Amino acid sequence: MLRIDPHTHSTHSDGTDTPSGLMQAAAESGLNVVGLTDHDTTAGWEEAAAHVNATGVSLLRGLELSCRWENTSVHLLSYLHDPHHRELVATCERTIDTRKTRARKMVEKLSNDYPITWQEVSAYAPPDGPVGRPHIADALVATGAFPNRNACFEHVLHPAGPYYVHHWAPDPVDATRLIRAAGGVPIIAHPRARFRTKSPLPLAVIEAMIEAGLAGIECDHRDHTAADSDAMKQLARAYNLIVTGSSDYHGTGKPNRLGENLTHTREFTRIVEQGKLEVLHP
Repeated sequence: MLRIDPHTHSTHSDGTDTPSGLMQAAAESGLNVVGLTDHDTTAGWEEAAAHVNATGVSLLRGLELSCRWENTSVHLLSYLHDPHHRELVATCERTIDTRKTRARKMVEKLSNDYPITWQEVSAYAPPDGPVGRPHIADALVATGAFPNRNACFEHVLHPAGPYYVHHWAPDPVDATRLIRAAGGVPIIAHPRARFRTKSPLPLAVIEAMIEAGLAGIECDHRDHTAADSDAMKQLARAYNLIVTGSSDYHGTGKPNRLGENLTHTREFTRIVEQGKLEVLHP
């Protein structure tokens, strides 16, 4: 049985490990396969790929596309797609650009009650990369106002809170079709992670995504209760979807640990069979 963790982040979005550092951490955690899925970017793929042989860890290339249905945030993992697909690249770039504007507005609101500035927040983001809520959280933690990122997300950065500002993001059904058009394998990430959104994504929307080409559901995730995981597995079985489990690792930014949830080799093989690209092996 391979140890496969298909959902992680690097410094190219909101993780704290460089892509090369992530590959090394994956090796030290005993993983056979790691998925690099930064938010709305494939910028870390090349560096991670360059360390496949040295670490002995296979690389599953992907990204996590930010989507929205009404006021509910939806994260859609895309695996093994064409990184140069024009429409997908344009969608990611638009999302990143509008997220920057959103982040500035949130910092302006927060600065009325907390001692943070845009310059301080930007220092936690990657050079020339997107500035997001995780980086705002890092600045808030540095002030001593909160103990960690999760505490920030549960309070001042929660979508139901007074400081939250929405940003543009594609509809998840349209995004599912787009990922398929780019040759990717779309898998919805942590669909029952309640603390991330005002309310869980309705079942009818997930079913519409399935009709549009959704390949699978991330069922085992630390932000799912046991009941959530079971419910999502039942849904996946009903539609013959891929079932994944992952850490959603962000380095020191979150308590998530590499390999804390894994994906079965059988399900990993189904992802590989549907993708345009190949997994990079040592």
